[in-house]
Amino acid sequence: MDSLTSLMSGFETALTPLNLLWALIGVTLGTLVGVLPGIGPALTVALLLPVTAKLPPVSAFIMFAGIYYGGMFGGSTTSILLNTPGESASIITALEGNKMARKGRAAAALATAAIGSFIAGTIGTLLLTFAAPAIADIAVQITPSAKFALIMLAFVTISATFGGSPLRGLLSLFLGLGIGLVGTDLQSGQARFAMGRPELLDGIDFITVVIGLFAIGETLYVASRLRKGKFNVIKLEGGAVMSKEDWRRSWGPWLRGTALGFPFGAIPAGGAEIPTFLSYTLEKRLSKHPEEFGNGAIEGVAGPEAANNASAAGVLVPLLTLGLPTSATAAILLAAFQQYGLQPGPLLFITNGDLVWGLIASLYIGNVMLLALNLPLAPVWARLLLIPRPFLYAGILVFSTVGVYSLNNSVFDLGLLALFGVIGYGMRRFDFPVTPAIIGVVLGPTAEAQFRTALQQSNGDFSIFVRQPFTAFLMLCALAALVVPQILKFRAARRAA
Repeated sequence: MDSLTSLMSGFETALTPLNLLWALIGVTLGTLVGVLPGIGPALTVALLLPVTAKLPPVSAFIMFAGIYYGGMFGGSTTSILLNTPGESASIITALEGNKMARKGRAAAALATAAIGSFIAGTIGTLLLTFAAPAIADIAVQITPSAKFALIMLAFVTISATFGGSPLRGLLSLFLGLGIGLVGTDLQSGQARFAMGRPELLDGIDFITVVIGLFAIGETLYVASRLRKGKFNVIKLEGGAVMSKEDWRRSWGPWLRGTALGFPFGAIPAGGAEIPTFLSYTLEKRLSKHPEEFGNGAIEGVAGPEAANNASAAGVLVPLLTLGLPTSATAAILLAAFQQYGLQPGPLLFITNGDLVWGLIASLYIGNVMLLALNLPLAPVWARLLLIPRPFLYAGILVFSTVGVYSLNNSVFDLGLLALFGVIGYGMRRFDFPVTPAIIGVVLGPTAEAQFRTALQQSNGDFSIFVRQPFTAFLMLCALAALVVPQILKFRAARRAA
């Protein structure tokens, strides 16, 4: 009952005219950036961080949440009509949805994706409403050594999940950890990796890092490939609609996808990629029409899209209760909290309950807005795919540069932006995942602080990380997440040989 009372209070906050306006702006922007290929909610939130610094925290996070959910809705349009998944979680949607579109069933594919996203998002938000306070109550009792072990588990699982190679994921993580160490050590007062530059004594601004790696890196990568391949957008006439047969074949995958997506989003295991593939495999096995899979099966769109959006709600559970981001967008949201001097975790529900519950209530409202925007206006969103990419990415480049310069009015920051842009391009070019680097930058200082606190409490005794059962269990899980997949891969290679 406490959760329901708090949620009602959150609706009072979210339903004010100003916050409703920010929610509408957020879901509209989110759908827009989800539709445009190569631009996702993580990049958009990062670009808006300098602009929203003066907004009230509740309004800013209501808008960010709308962008997050809207990006999940809009991404299906690109996958279905352009066969270009904006994120790895949309690969399955592109596989089946584009085949449906080529058969003249684009409207049905877009409708099942939008309605499935709405159902999964609503159920996921409902689970978030009741799960988050319970986890927050437990999280208050977690010791610093266990928090450090939990962060290590997140580091390992996210690095091993994103990208095709665990080694590349770990190298990306170490890059982020190194960037996070730049600046003055608060305990000893010594400068670390500052290279004699006074501008680096306060560390490197997270916004500069993330805009450089995401926005500039992506712009350079797209510019280098603009002449490679043509984009064939399938035309859409009328709104997104479904027949009775489509409804009959979709409702089961929607529910099963939601059941798979939420728990995978809530654990530090890499976001939505795994549940979307699991959902696709499950629907193929359960389907009465398995011959349609690979040729445009509606279940292959409904299930993965539901899993994708349910995982988005699940990602907010560890972010709000433990301060642990499990995706790139969650890492940037964590940086947004820190921008306002807030630290997500169990105490956030006590110290800033109006913000947390206003944010959760806005997710219900945003889901309704997104359904209203995506079903009747599907042809409008489809036309956005015709925007020439050079114009689009040139605008991103200008907006990124102005946003970073406005932080401190510093030319040095622009130099750092260019440097991280080149690094981001290299990571995209050689298939190094960017997400582990971003999470390393955000969580690295927190991991260091928890490690030091644990050692101070144990008088420098390192055995505290194996003596406490819960801490030892988490450390073993981190080790298993790193070693077990390699053993399985080695055994599979031997069998193949």
